Order: sequence, then C-alpha cells, then structure tokens
Amino acid sequence: MEERDLIHDWNESGERWDKPPFRIQFDDETLRDGLQSPSVRSPAIEEKIRVLHLMERLGIDTADIGLPGAGPHVVADVRRLAREIAANRMKIHANCAARTLRQDVTPVIEISQEVGIPIEVCTFIGSSPIRQYAEGWTVDTMLRHTEEAVAYAVAHGLPVMYVTEDTVRARPDTLRRLFLTAIRAGASRLCLCDTVGHATPTGAANLVRFARQVVLESGAEVELDWHGHSDRGLAVINTIAAIRAGATRVHACAIGIGERVGNTPMDQLLVNLRLMGWIENDLTGLPEYCERVSHTTGVPIPPNYPVVGRDAFRTGTGVHAAAVIKAFRKGEDWLADRVYSGVPAGLVGRRQEIEVGPMSGESNVVHWLERRGIEATPDRVRVVFERAKSVDRILSDAEILAALGGPAATPVP
Repeated sequence: MEERDLIHDWNESGERWDKPPFRIQFDDETLRDGLQSPSVRSPAIEEKIRVLHLMERLGIDTADIGLPGAGPHVVADVRRLAREIAANRMKIHANCAARTLRQDVTPVIEISQEVGIPIEVCTFIGSSPIRQYAEGWTVDTMLRHTEEAVAYAVAHGLPVMYVTEDTVRARPDTLRRLFLTAIRAGASRLCLCDTVGHATPTGAANLVRFARQVVLESGAEVELDWHGHSDRGLAVINTIAAIRAGATRVHACAIGIGERVGNTPMDQLLVNLRLMGWIENDLTGLPEYCERVSHTTGVPIPPNYPVVGRDAFRTGTGVHAAAVIKAFRKGEDWLADRVYSGVPAGLVGRRQEIEVGPMSGESNVVHWLERRGIEATPDRVRVVFERAKSVDRILSDAEILAALGGPAATPVP
C-alpha cells in the first residue's frame, strides 16, 4: 500500500496553502536575539562556532552573529565567527544587529573589511507609538536616524536590512515614511517585527501585504523579512502566514529561545515547512542542533517538546504501541513511522520507540525483548508485565533486565 491510499489529508482539501513562488530563506537569530533570554547562559565562542556549523548543515541562509556595538567582547566573537565563515567558505552568510547609530554600524564595517566578507547590517529602531512615547522620540528624529544609519552602511558597501521594532503595533503612515526613507537610503530589505508577540496570522499577513505595497510604490527591488515572538503561542503560524503574504526570509531561533517566552522556534518552523512541501532542507541534523543549543545555553528541552523532545516518538501506551508494533511486523518502517505519528521520526533522523510502563500491554514487553535479542518466553513476558503494572512510571532498561534476573540496577526515583 502507498501512503496516499492510507492517509486522507484534510490539509489538502478545500482552501489550500500553495507553495510560494519564491525560495524561502531562513535567518537564524539563535546567537544574538536568542541570547537575550534572561535564562540563558551565554555560550563560549567555541560553542558558538559549533552551532554555526550545525546551522550550515540545516541549510540556513543567514545567521545573526552578534551586535558588535554592545562592546569589545561582542566584537571579538563577531570577528571570530566571521572568520570561521570566510576560512571554511561556508554557504551561510553573516549579518549583525545595529541600532540606527553610526557607532553601532562602524564596528560591522570594520570587521567586514578586516575579514573580507560582506556582513549584512540589520539596523533597527522602534516604530510603534507606544515605543515613541516611552523613548520621547518624534517621527522626524526616527527618520533622521534611519537615513543616516542606512546611508552610512551602504556607502561602505554593505547590504542593509532595515528593521522596524514593534512593526505590528505601528501606524501605517509612520511605517510608510520610515520604509520609504530606508529604501531611498539604499536598504535592500525591510524587516517586519512582531517584537512583543502581539500578532495573529491575519495581522501578520495584513502587515506583509501593506509593506509589499509600499515597496511596489517605491519602484525599488526590496525584499521583506518577518521576525516573530511567541508570547501568544502563535509564532510558527504567524511566520507561515507572513510567508504566504510574501515575506521571502523569516527569522527564528533553535528551540525558540529568546526574550520573555522566546522567538519563533526554528526547529518547528523547518519541520512544518518541510511537511507542507515548501522546502526540501535535510533535517536529519535537527536534533543535534537543538541539543547543542540546549546544552550550551542551559535551556532544557521539555520531554514533550515537538519533534526533538525525548517523548516526541516514544510511547508506553498499550493501544498505541500495539499499532506501531503491528506496522513494524509488516516490515514497513514508513508505516510504523506514521500510524501514530503526524511527524515521521525518520524525517529528523529519529525512530519510533516502544517503552514498558503501567499503561503498557503485553505486546510492549514482547517488542522490547525482541528488539534486544531476548526470546520473549511467556514467563519473561509475565515477569516484566507484572513489574510494569506495579510502578507509576516507565521502566528503565536496567529495571527490566533486573526483573528478568539480569544485573541489579538502582531504581529510577
């Protein structure tokens, strides 16, 4: 049997989300925006380099490698990461955050010239009326800073992405003036930001369509980026809505780290777009990328985290396990990977796991034994099954072996 004969896909019925007519690009903010989380541990430069190479393996297009205007310690890391890209002729491109101030743009120019690769300047300024009120800015002040910073970077031969913070809560007339000023000064990209996670999918699409119209009116060749946060739990779907509306590059962080509750999770975004058929990136390196970021930043991955969490492809429930086991016994791994899973484990280099616990059936025990080359005799199955029913959690491998008379193990608390 083929997959299409066994799965009716309501996602493809009625209203369809067709693949965009452009290649979707990804900007990884893990090493800059992601590190703004108050709970992260800042990685050593060696760890940042490892993460950078894992981004390359996933086919990420650009990476924000820091905000050198923050001080000499950031300058040193940005320089080292830029050199890593240059020395290894990596496909991934570098960009750097900068406020709309010359003193922030200058170190990016200097590092680019020193290392010998172009570094995109991501120069940002708040755009919403609430931010203007808090900062005491006038629109004229914002326009002046925008023009000076963008023109300065462009004059030194660097590409510029002009970033309006809190774009989703900014007035259209203000955005139009800011966008047109940045475009006239030479910006090649506009980045629309859901800085505080306010947007809904409709809002994200409306904003992208508005920005597209402004770009069209300008007559310039300028592309759009989308940068989202997860405060309402809508970051992934908002990003997909922004792509549908015309955003050609989207920003995200590994395991969704970032300020407050975090940025769009790069891992979840990539998996969804791959399953939708919008990208073809090889995602088998996704678990290692997420685990490395988790380890180096000290941010744990919850067991039930989608796709890369410990429990994503793991079951100890009798009915569920029985279906997976029957699929395995048919000799069709693709079937076992889908019968109780909306995301195939093989897509990210993982496999389905059958555990033994209080909600298990005897088939779980038989499968566990057979997988380890142990004959599933009735006595062995009974001993393990009875042990499983006497506890309130999944049994560890050591506990099962101990119940079978194998080496003793310290019980899991």
